[in-house]
Amino acid sequence: MKPDHERVFLQSACPVRIIRRDSSAFPAWLRCTMGIPRWRRLIILWVLTGGIGTLHGGPQVVATQGRGAQQKIELAEFVFEQAPFQRCHASTIVDLPNGDLLAAWFGGKEEGDKSVEIWLSRKPRGGHWSPPRQMTEFPDTACWNPVLFRDARGRIWLFFKVGPDEMAWVGAYRTSDDGGVGWSGITYLPAGLLGPIRSKPIILANGEILAGTSREAGMGRHDTRARPYWSWSSWVERSSDGGTTWSIHGPIVYPGVTFGVIQPTLWESAPGRIQMLLRSTQQIGVICESTSTDGGKSWSEARPTRLPNPNSGFDAVQLKDGRIVLVYNHTRTGRTPLNLATSEDDGNTWSNPSVLEGGEGEYSYPAVIQSSDGLLHITFTWRREKIKHLVINAADLPTPPPRE
Repeated sequence: MKPDHERVFLQSACPVRIIRRDSSAFPAWLRCTMGIPRWRRLIILWVLTGGIGTLHGGPQVVATQGRGAQQKIELAEFVFEQAPFQRCHASTIVDLPNGDLLAAWFGGKEEGDKSVEIWLSRKPRGGHWSPPRQMTEFPDTACWNPVLFRDARGRIWLFFKVGPDEMAWVGAYRTSDDGGVGWSGITYLPAGLLGPIRSKPIILANGEILAGTSREAGMGRHDTRARPYWSWSSWVERSSDGGTTWSIHGPIVYPGVTFGVIQPTLWESAPGRIQMLLRSTQQIGVICESTSTDGGKSWSEARPTRLPNPNSGFDAVQLKDGRIVLVYNHTRTGRTPLNLATSEDDGNTWSNPSVLEGGEGEYSYPAVIQSSDGLLHITFTWRREKIKHLVINAADLPTPPPRE
């Protein structure tokens, strides 16, 4: 039999909300428990404000409202437990033909600091993640947003950006032809090209490479009330010669909003027909979408979806069976919880979101792939302290509701 305080909690018909330790007002659910003895109410309050989480070192929230059911996960692990940097963010992941995984991210004192470099780790098939390996050395400026990509020849690309802020980024990359053991020197992209800005490129049916990218221009960072000269737009960079040369196509903008959309993620729904989802500012407040019917050369204007977006990055992948998996924050504010949704009709409708990680803190900037064995691999920022890796069986994904 469950302890009294657990039985009381489970029998309550009142909806449960997140309660933080500094809450100054009682929520509606607590008022619904007035018929319960006072000592039991105190136990319920202690549990929901983090008592059990504190004892077990876990999140200080035990339930959320309206964010979905918990996703079944095969494996959850940190890529590293200790590292030679204080903060980390913006992970990326790629699988290798032998079953190994590579993950990369940026890490340093804090985002944008001169100490921030690009780091890499390998997980051998059936093994453990290797200690972080430093992949850049720029003592006078920061590195940003690595993107791992395996092309049709098996070459591994590590794209990243260098510069003091987003307005001054220079695109760069290194390549590996031996599965990420040895790496080339750094190649810098011509001014105007940045490479994939956050999400992985895709290989089209005709063999071309298409990379979603974006530009951020303005004065200062993200304070449009004090500095109104700020512009966000998305583009795609396209290569028909295996990455030797690139052309740029766009822009993709949200009508009437200059400070609009960035960081696209892509999939090809039919030969030459490309779907794009875009991060938006909180002025728009939802994930946006755009479509190309000519292989990425021209694009529709960005239009809103029904999926919320708190001005945070996300990622999507097209599975071998055609389904689309989206990993994102299903909220308009904050970067928790981290959710997963699926679509069986190219993003027209989506399943109810399941929860990958929730509670206090930031769980954001995911990357998602499907490996050759059919499993889904997701990496994401865990409180800016670590990178977390999840493995999910495609059979356990949420199912969209029946189409009317």
